[in-house]
Amino acid sequence: MLHLKTLACLALAAGLAACTLLPLGAPQVSAAASAASAPAVVEPNPNLVVQGVPPVPLSLAKEVAKYNDFRGHGFVDWHPTRREMLVAHRKAGGNTVQLFRVASPLAEPEQLTDFADPVTSARYEPRDGKYIVFERSVGGSEADQIYRLDLETRQVALLTDPSERHGIEAWLHRSGRLLISSVPLDRTADGGTRAKVTQTLTLIDPANPTSRRRLAELEGTGWGVGSVSWNDRLVALTRYISANESQVWLLNLATGKRTQVLPGPRSKARGVHFAGPFKRDNSGLYVVSDRHGEFRELMFYRFATRRLTPITRHIPWDVTGTDATEDDTLVALRANVDGRDELRLFSGRNHKEQALPPLPSGSVSAIDFHRRRGELAFSVISAKAPWEIHTLDPKSGRVEQWTRAYAPPDVDMAGFSEQVIVRWPSFDRRTISGLLTLPPARFTGRRPVLIRVHGGPEGQAKMGFLWRYNHFLNDLGIAVIEPNVRGSSGYGKTFLTLDNGTKREDSVRDIGAMLDWIATQPQLDASRVLVAGGSYGGYMSLAVSTHYAERIAGAIDVVGISNFVTFLQNTESYRRDLRRVEYGDERDPAMRAFLKKISPLTNASRIVKPLFVVQGKNDPRVPYTEAEQIVAKARGNGTPVWYLRAENEGHGFVRKENADYYFYATVMFVRETLLK
Repeated sequence: MLHLKTLACLALAAGLAACTLLPLGAPQVSAAASAASAPAVVEPNPNLVVQGVPPVPLSLAKEVAKYNDFRGHGFVDWHPTRREMLVAHRKAGGNTVQLFRVASPLAEPEQLTDFADPVTSARYEPRDGKYIVFERSVGGSEADQIYRLDLETRQVALLTDPSERHGIEAWLHRSGRLLISSVPLDRTADGGTRAKVTQTLTLIDPANPTSRRRLAELEGTGWGVGSVSWNDRLVALTRYISANESQVWLLNLATGKRTQVLPGPRSKARGVHFAGPFKRDNSGLYVVSDRHGEFRELMFYRFATRRLTPITRHIPWDVTGTDATEDDTLVALRANVDGRDELRLFSGRNHKEQALPPLPSGSVSAIDFHRRRGELAFSVISAKAPWEIHTLDPKSGRVEQWTRAYAPPDVDMAGFSEQVIVRWPSFDRRTISGLLTLPPARFTGRRPVLIRVHGGPEGQAKMGFLWRYNHFLNDLGIAVIEPNVRGSSGYGKTFLTLDNGTKREDSVRDIGAMLDWIATQPQLDASRVLVAGGSYGGYMSLAVSTHYAERIAGAIDVVGISNFVTFLQNTESYRRDLRRVEYGDERDPAMRAFLKKISPLTNASRIVKPLFVVQGKNDPRVPYTEAEQIVAKARGNGTPVWYLRAENEGHGFVRKENADYYFYATVMFVRETLLK
């Protein structure tokens, strides 16, 4: 929730799949193709199931190799006493993102974990930092377990029950005890599914794993710890109900009693309420809420008066990512200004905004104050570079760079194109926006277009690095548009609800309006348009294929929903109710009929343009069966369908060797559909 310092996946939305920030490895070359009579090809590794995808020429892999090895650093946690930090990074030649320790600014990162699966979420033990705890799952299953890593011996110990999914929540301040949350997995349920799911909050001592106390059984699965009071008596909980509704509760650690704070239990008010850090004197806590307007504001809730005091009303955008210094002098947050996250600093005494020194250009993430020093760490990403970590000393105003992003020697990231905001009117005259990136000026005439739709659906296309997509821009002269259709976050709570339930296809019509807009732009070629997206963006790609087949050259569906009914039935039970709020409840006959009617699978006969489907076998969110059924149905039309499935991936490709092959196949598909 608000105060978590995790990167759910360091490469989320960074590459071609849902998660693909990964390196260059030597492609596997087919032995048969090595004969002089045949061109050499790249063999898929044994975990890839490849159907309908032509052989990948080794020459293509070499041609695009330089776009496979961008490597940034994501901030994870400060050491509690030293001026050093944990970061998430993929080393040269590595296959997945792992944890590293950076001992000083621009020091060589020291690798701490080395697993086949990525590790991106961790915390230092809060007193002296002798060990860290981290989360890890296997094969993209997202069935996270919590481990302890002793930093002196490098011994790893499992702390949790593998029959459940667990998450690191927060440390207590006066001891080395840790709050963790847990939900059951469907693989342990009778019939493989659960009608009702509860979430457990447990207090454990990672140094003595047998010492644990179950604090609460929480109804539903949208609970997260916002913060712990400084006297270790109260825990502020956020109960996430939907993208438009959440609550703040207080849990008494001694008695286990839970009290709803925001909105009040008798209040009819509904809105977003996220719990942030407690005031140092425990008189109240910071809260982010949209209850007083369209956008999420930082407020202070005082327990004695039960009143909220607005702090950021002058910022007409959503705020998020709040953190405060231990001595209460400063509060930091991010303001999502039209898709670019900006760092803002406020006084903890009078809540007035403070001036900042010049900061590195780009979009800011992962802000976190050092507990003892008060130094602020933050990550920056831009069109010119992946994530780089910097620090700000609020007292002196000094900004210092801690990590430097890597690009292959023959790549000049400084020359990469910037994203610009574009807007167009939709079918109902509502203005829709997106990010347009144009290829270099040496590409003249109308340029083909690749539409890249974000997931969520309450996600948002933001300013940042385009990773492998830079090949399409810089080498192929293809323009990239990332639309923020209705239902995207960042544009107010009304906009966020405009695709809910029976309004689902209005967001697809926003893409239709964008196609109209493209036709009016002198630098864009409306006759050569490809649509791609991951997760909900995958559904959008399929939906565009059924509604606007005559206006696109093809579509790429990555871990996308093809049938809302089967998706809701088969997604992991701990996610189901949260998704029903967004899409509709398939148990209701009328809603079930509607969801079936609009599903791409029902309308697959209209998919007549080439389709590329990409899926992880272990996806707990959108089960692989969603991909298999749309592949079979579209092929029944005689439509060319490429299918790539990774047996050791989940909701996106996080292993470089898999992501590389996916990239090669995508390049071939783009060339076949857009450039012929």
